[in-house]
Amino acid sequence: MEINSHVAVVTGGASGMGKEILENLVARGARVAIFDVNSAAGEKIAADLGDDVIYCQVDVTDEDSVAAGVADVISTFGAIHICINCAGIATGSKTVGKEGVFPLSLWKKTLDINLTGTFNVLRLCAEQMTKNSPVTEDGGRGVIINTASIAAFEGQVGQAAYSASKGGIVALTLPVARDLAGYGIRVNTIAPGLIETPMFESLPEPVVESLSKTPLYPQRLGKPSDIAHMMIAIIENDYINGECIRMDAGLRMQPK
Repeated sequence: MEINSHVAVVTGGASGMGKEILENLVARGARVAIFDVNSAAGEKIAADLGDDVIYCQVDVTDEDSVAAGVADVISTFGAIHICINCAGIATGSKTVGKEGVFPLSLWKKTLDINLTGTFNVLRLCAEQMTKNSPVTEDGGRGVIINTASIAAFEGQVGQAAYSASKGGIVALTLPVARDLAGYGIRVNTIAPGLIETPMFESLPEPVVESLSKTPLYPQRLGKPSDIAHMMIAIIENDYINGECIRMDAGLRMQPK
């Protein structure tokens, strides 16, 4: 699918990987809506990038909030062709630890944002995509890209909820791609490894250096631009569908 002139929704678009892919899409001629709870950052990015970007204050866990955001996009840009889900949180707690059992409230919050939030947004964006006229010679109407994590495959100590939420994203990829194939909507997932996002800013420098040496090659943290580059490739390559792509430089996570 061509990116130029088409409309994208990016959740978590006010920071990190979401912001990086947002900027890449705008540079290629897309019109983009930021779905994020951070209104200060979202409004500033939209103002800086001009009329081709709007900010919608959206809580991905709330059906009415997402529906309102989708309605704003349709009202402003007339369609949705691309949906990229980057919104999520990283949480940690042992099943049973010194502080007691894993708090069920934390479990529910993690799955609600990471897994249910992803599905909530993609389903409502997909509904709008079904209304599009085909934009590719194969009858394509839309592209959905979700963000999982290699924790879906090699969750570490304390990552039960996080791994479950990301594993769920991996697991829904193929059935949703099958659900939407008849409409010409592709669905794929990227599972990043250690990516240099704002989360790493709170870690001590020795810890960051140690983590940077764990990938096979190149031995560095991934950059948001690495992930954005793959997302662009998925959008533009119509033969990638129903796939989960690891982006981790060969890293296999150890127990802790």
